[in-house]
Amino acid sequence: MKATIITIGDEILIGQITDTNSGFIAKELEKIGIQVHEMISISDDKKHILDTFAKVQNKVDFVLITGGLGPTKDDITKITFCDYFNDVLVRNEAVEKHIEALFTKLNFTVSQVNKDQALVPSKAIVLHNQFGTAPGMWMQKENTVYVSLPGVPYEMKAIVANQLIPKIVKEYERPYILHKTILTYGQGESIVAQRIEEWENNLPEFVKLAYLPSPGRVRLRLTARGKEEQVLHNTIQQLVSSLTEIISDIIVGFEEDEPIEVVLGKLLKEKDFTLATAESCTGGKIAEILTSVAGSSAYFRGSVVSYATDTKIEILGVKPETIEAFSVVSQSVAEEMAIGVQKLIKADFTIATTGNAGPSKGDAEADLGVVCIAIATPNGVFSEAFNFGQPRQKVIDRAVNKGLELLLKEILKNY
Repeated sequence: MKATIITIGDEILIGQITDTNSGFIAKELEKIGIQVHEMISISDDKKHILDTFAKVQNKVDFVLITGGLGPTKDDITKITFCDYFNDVLVRNEAVEKHIEALFTKLNFTVSQVNKDQALVPSKAIVLHNQFGTAPGMWMQKENTVYVSLPGVPYEMKAIVANQLIPKIVKEYERPYILHKTILTYGQGESIVAQRIEEWENNLPEFVKLAYLPSPGRVRLRLTARGKEEQVLHNTIQQLVSSLTEIISDIIVGFEEDEPIEVVLGKLLKEKDFTLATAESCTGGKIAEILTSVAGSSAYFRGSVVSYATDTKIEILGVKPETIEAFSVVSQSVAEEMAIGVQKLIKADFTIATTGNAGPSKGDAEADLGVVCIAIATPNGVFSEAFNFGQPRQKVIDRAVNKGLELLLKEILKNY
């Protein structure tokens, strides 16, 4: 089965906001065996919407639309639905009661504009929006189902998870799709591809491999499609086992759709370890990524962004003579930063970074792109120096990933 995802909104087309809804919907559809055929972003224009609907009619099984369902005059999706399905708007009593209850709970007055959110096409199946006033709508024309969803991400996600996916699973027979993502760190895409070339060439026809590279890491995603779920499970398991024998030195995890910060967090919680960071060139980015994980307060104790040289000295206790002897961008300084924040915040493990992200050198003598990363552990401290080249953002991203990689490998190897 195939699907098209359509996002409606001029704010997306002019770059004012980034479309994150399509990615979420695509992942949820893939999990239940529905392949996303295309993603389209279009303007808040009735003719444009109608033309797009007609273009995908009968070419896919499902069309998922987000946006254009608000209470203001520029939100025209419901009216357009009526035009396309030759329908009229009617007031849905259940939706209206939900809107009134929602506003009462918030101690707000319900305006007529808000009440009109309960107007839906008469032929539509309403998908309840527990967090907002705009319901989802399910309508079918010939061989294609059109589902309209609100553009607000948390509202859309709740409808997809609680209403849409269960309805599709209940009413449609679908193939099985299994994913397995192998997380690798420390080698680039081309090197990894060379190492696993023979293994990749021997993959079964129903299994596809995708390389998902980012600075300092490559995710290898295996996707198996077929009618027999157990066959897919067994095949994926065998393939992962044989792949592990080839590149075990760079594999850091196997969690599906879980980045290294999630894998690392689970490991720290499991072993009851705590973590802190001392960041210079990465400017708090490691701490930001670590704390983006729900529940990270269980293991992440805090961070010092010691961007200036005197902050490294005054807050983290880096010795001036160390800086004078080795430069502020050096493994020695990184190690003293890691030990300093370990003592200051009382964490089991720490990550410290100091480097020249560019485009100018600042206080350092090291070349642009050079980053020193130190890991302090309960049993000591170690560090490595890297040259991540340019531009600036690439240096920062690779330093963040490398710091997390070094820590994860250290814990897996010795703890």
